[in-house]
Amino acid sequence: MEVILLERVSRLGQMGDTVKVRDGFARNFLLPQGKALRANEANKKKFEGQRAQLEARNLERKSEATQIAEKLDGKSFVAVRSAGETGQLYGSVSTRDIAELLTAEGFSVNRNQILLNQPIKTIGVTNVAIALHPEVEVTITLNIARTADEAQRQAKGETLTTAEAIYGEDINDNARPENFFDPNAEFEGGEEDNA
Repeated sequence: MEVILLERVSRLGQMGDTVKVRDGFARNFLLPQGKALRANEANKKKFEGQRAQLEARNLERKSEATQIAEKLDGKSFVAVRSAGETGQLYGSVSTRDIAELLTAEGFSVNRNQILLNQPIKTIGVTNVAIALHPEVEVTITLNIARTADEAQRQAKGETLTTAEAIYGEDINDNARPENFFDPNAEFEGGEEDNA
């Protein structure tokens, strides 16, 4: 299906471009969200009549997004989550969680604007891209840790995915797994009879 784009769509084209897209993409995404019109003569005339108005609205949105981007670009945010000693989160950090974190800090960001391929499932420092406008994109740093203290340590460059890194070098020697199990021990006990 051929459509006329009413705004810039990444990997597709600029405002006013007539592009050929798959029918499902047009019917389910572009047309319902007001990002495009079907490319027929009536819609082409309608678009040309509204072009100046659409360009002005796009420019206004872009300038708003640029103002937010100046404040947001490069900022660092901390998310405190429960995690195991290997750094695996009990759950994950999704676009919804990131949007709530940014909103709590005073930034108006929708979860659809956060560009995250898959939820984050481990602690650590991660860069996350945010598309405030089709032409304005910023990157924030997300520091996911078990506590605020660990977040500060991670920010300095520490990796906290081992027991020694978490508890320090003075970890109780009796708590080490190798003290509980003898790797050279033979299994004592016979096989059970399946009678």
